[in-house]
This record gives sequence, structure tokens and C-alpha cells, in this order.
Amino acid sequence: MPDFADTRVSLAGQGALIGVATTASASGACLALVGGIQVTVRVPVGLTVAPQQNLLILRRGSTYWALSALTAPPAVPPAAPPPPDVPPPSDPAPAPKPTTTTGTLVCSPVATSTWRDGQWRTDIGSSTSADTYQGRYSGSGYGRNSGFAFYGAKPRSIAGASVTKATVKLRRLTSGDYGKRSPTLRLVSQSTRPNSFPTLNETISGPALGVINQVSPWETTFTLPASWGQAMVDGSRGGLAITVSSDDPYIRLAGRSSWSAAWTLTLYWRRS
Repeated sequence: MPDFADTRVSLAGQGALIGVATTASASGACLALVGGIQVTVRVPVGLTVAPQQNLLILRRGSTYWALSALTAPPAVPPAAPPPPDVPPPSDPAPAPKPTTTTGTLVCSPVATSTWRDGQWRTDIGSSTSADTYQGRYSGSGYGRNSGFAFYGAKPRSIAGASVTKATVKLRRLTSGDYGKRSPTLRLVSQSTRPNSFPTLNETISGPALGVINQVSPWETTFTLPASWGQAMVDGSRGGLAITVSSDDPYIRLAGRSSWSAAWTLTLYWRRS
């Protein structure tokens, strides 16, 4: 057995000690290191000691007794690494707003004409650019007049758009009395001038106009129902008219030949 005299440390008075078995128990004893000193440890019957096992040892005098074999401390799993830095969730980006396009479509009439006594009048100029009359002049032997403006295919060039506003330019010329009078406006099915009397539809009262250079105002940009403009864009309507079922009021509004802006229709629209 090695001589540990040079490294021996006194273990007297230390009570219970912890040692490490260097040999298995055999014949009631084993070798163990206690405080760096190898000693013989008595092992009680029923206690089994394996090498490298920790022992709880009691010293009595010069004799060391193994009280128990200590189990290894429970394995403690290493702490989980901290999660990586992840930015907090953010609110989802809002859905993009729909793109809205707006615009203005100016539609000059392709024809302005007046119907009387079963035909289009040619005595007042070209039958496609004549002034537009409503009613009958007092004492006249002719029938009632109905004036029309047709807009061709241009309003349908923005098909699918929503009309937000519609206006029409009107100017009253000399005919009849000079007092302010309001024409009766109608929507017409046809977009070009037919050979027969056009089909009349919705109706509203037009603006009160005096006669040019006599009673103001004699000219206006009149706002139509937006639904009228929409009907022209959708193609179910194609023109405007002034007409009454009686003789009065007798009114003459400028046609294309008298005023270049006559009956100009402006459609304000948007599309999403």
C-alpha cells in the first residue's frame, strides 16, 4: 500500500465525512479517499459499494465506517438558450385602397332638330343643326313644335363609369314673349335623329330663361339629374328634347347653327 505520510491530514474530530470509493466493497471493506487520504472503510452487511461511488463515512477512533453509498446528484438539464430576438408581431398592412379614376366627358350634339306637323323642319335651317322650338306661336296655323338634341355614341365611350353629375348648356333666342319661361325637358331613347318622331321618356322642368338681350338670364348651364347622364352612358337613352302637350310656353332655344355651345352635354364621372 502506498505511503501517504507526507500528505496525511488529520481527520480526527470531523464527524461524518464524504469519501470516494477507489475499490468495490469486498469482505466487508473497501478503499476510499477521504480528504485526499486513502483509508480502509468498513462496509456493513447489505451495503454494496462500487468504485468512484461517493460514501457517507463515520469515523470512530481509527476506524472508518461506511454509513451509505450516495447516489449521484440528479442531472440538471442545461438551461434552454434564450429565444432569438424576434420583433413583436405588427399589425398586418392595410389592404390597398381601390384606385378611383375621375373625369369629365364633353359631348356636343350630333344633331339639333325641330319636329312639327309630322316631319323635321327645314324652313329654319339645316334639319341637323336647326334651332329647337317648343309649343306653338299664338295664332299660328301650324302644329306644335318639339325640339331635340342627339348625342351619338360618345356618351357610351365611358361605359361602366358612374356619372356623378350631368349638365347641359341652353340659350334662349327671340321668339314668343320676353318673360322668363321654362322649357319642359325630356329624355329621348334615340342617340341619332330617326325619320319618325323620337321616343320620349323621363321629364323635368327646365330653367327659367328670358330672351337674349332682353331679359336676363337668357343663357345657362343647367344641371340634369345624374341618372339621366347615367342612362346615356349605359346606352338606354341617347338624347334630350323640349316639348309640351299644349301650345304654351312657346320657346326657342339655340341649335348648333346659332350657337356652337348649344345643347353641349357634360358628364362628370368616376370609376373604381
